[in-house]
Amino acid sequence: MSRLPRRPALVVIGASAGGVEALLPLLAGVHAQSPPVLAVVHVPRSRPSLMAGIFARQCGVPVSEAFDKAPLRPGSIVFAPADYHLQVERDATLSLSVDEPVQYSRPSIDVLFESAASAFGNRVLAIVLTGANEDGANGAAAVARAGGEVLVQDPDTALADAMPRAALAAVSSARACSLAEIGRIVQQLVFEDPA
Repeated sequence: MSRLPRRPALVVIGASAGGVEALLPLLAGVHAQSPPVLAVVHVPRSRPSLMAGIFARQCGVPVSEAFDKAPLRPGSIVFAPADYHLQVERDATLSLSVDEPVQYSRPSIDVLFESAASAFGNRVLAIVLTGANEDGANGAAAVARAGGEVLVQDPDTALADAMPRAALAAVSSARACSLAEIGRIVQQLVFEDPA
């Protein structure tokens, strides 16, 4: 891949089955000058998510679980907590909700992506990774309609290919990439003040 996406003010990532393994090479490249990275990984709603703890040991930037009204910070990775939708507000803060599941999921990738598109418009980079349902496709389409960019894990490399295939079908401008390519892109992103 020769062309990098426009430098975004926010990176949003969605993953489901096989997501931990897919995220490792991507998130390891996040650095202090990276845009904020928000991630939804489908986890069982009945017990706490372990995502922040898993990735805090693997990444060189702060990794946390989202909490309501937290400000977005460059050079950080924030995961949606179990059983809460994660949303981005126009004032560059986060919010959590217990609205109905979307695509049988709470947290929902669609909810995160759609709120990011509404709040940040063409300054969003959305990344859809491995997963066994279609969550993320509608949200990726919302990001594309707002002028943001969408990268999708090559379905042939995904543990579960339904989610990346649905995203590619929903977004004609989306690019299918290997995890290594997406990781290189994430590593090269430099924060631009969203103001």
